[in-house]
Amino acid sequence: MREEQGDIWEAYNAGLWIVIPTNGDWRKDGACVMGRGLALQTKERFPCFPYDLGERLREYGNVVFTFQRYRIITFPVKHHWNEMADLHLIEESAKALQEIFKYNLSGIPTPIYLPRVGCGNGKLDWKNVKPILEATLDNRFIIISLENQE
Repeated sequence: MREEQGDIWEAYNAGLWIVIPTNGDWRKDGACVMGRGLALQTKERFPCFPYDLGERLREYGNVVFTFQRYRIITFPVKHHWNEMADLHLIEESAKALQEIFKYNLSGIPTPIYLPRVGCGNGKLDWKNVKPILEATLDNRFIIISLENQE
């Protein structure tokens, strides 16, 4: 795992894949709850995405998903939208993400950019999340943070 400063959408606009933190909730209309942070930005850019994610959540549960159509990988950090992020769930998501790229049979190009998962609306401190990701993710994964984040 490496760290850089910048805007994750710049990486996306350059044709790279990004990871977005998600939760396991969906609304009555079937859309995943994506009301804040990077999830909201994704919903605003891709209005169908919450419905596609909601469908997978209902079928497979709150796990990591890849979406070729969007060049996006979801990364569960919460079980419910109104909770704090869960360190155990972050660890499980990191392991699943690394496993997807163990042999990269998916053909998804690397590097993969992800934010400081669980540290925005999830209300966790980066000093608690970083060691979990460092122990799990290899150098194909780049944590990208805004310049004003310490």
